[in-house]
Amino acid sequence: MKQALIFQGGWEGHEPEKVADILTGILKEEHFDVNVTDTLETLEKDDLTAYDLIVPNWTQGSIKREQLQPLLDTVASGTGLAGLHGGLGDSFRMATDYQFMVGGQWVAHPGNDGVTYQVHINDPDHPLTEGMEDFTVTSEQYYMHVDPVVNVHATTRFPVAEGPHASNGAIDIPVVWSKYWGKGKVYYCSLGHVADVVKKPEVMTLMRKGMTWAAK
Repeated sequence: MKQALIFQGGWEGHEPEKVADILTGILKEEHFDVNVTDTLETLEKDDLTAYDLIVPNWTQGSIKREQLQPLLDTVASGTGLAGLHGGLGDSFRMATDYQFMVGGQWVAHPGNDGVTYQVHINDPDHPLTEGMEDFTVTSEQYYMHVDPVVNVHATTRFPVAEGPHASNGAIDIPVVWSKYWGKGKVYYCSLGHVADVVKKPEVMTLMRKGMTWAAK
């Protein structure tokens, strides 16, 4: 049986415990044994290489170097990393090495919660999005700073006033991407502001595909 670690905490507005419970349920359905922790000390005390997958679910906060370095090294050695929304894309704002590993960082969500927008599936033949179609969600629409090396699998369109990169007055921002950090697979989905959004069938499907894909 594969082993997964979820570390949950940080800003309570993202309902980290409830979201961790949902992700745990998905992983157990996929035959993972899941360890859920609410302390970052686990990262410095556990043998992280024993895990096939690590799922950060920790918005904002700070991380010590002796906690971050084992995580960076473990993913580089082949353990997968997967997560969603601020739990992976807005963790540890001062830890730029962490952001480099993830492949991006949250910048803004214009209109805050309650924005209705479309998620466009870029490559429906890829294992991460296979069989999926474009869908609409009402939640926060994440504007991300993104590493240009990531593989983008889904996008959302933001209106812009002008500029050389605008297409019909809009610009596409990644919603789902994948990349490698050393030998480890990294998966990110910007959806999932609260547990009810994570429960949306399309988000559940994306996280199921993403977590199982990333696991070594």
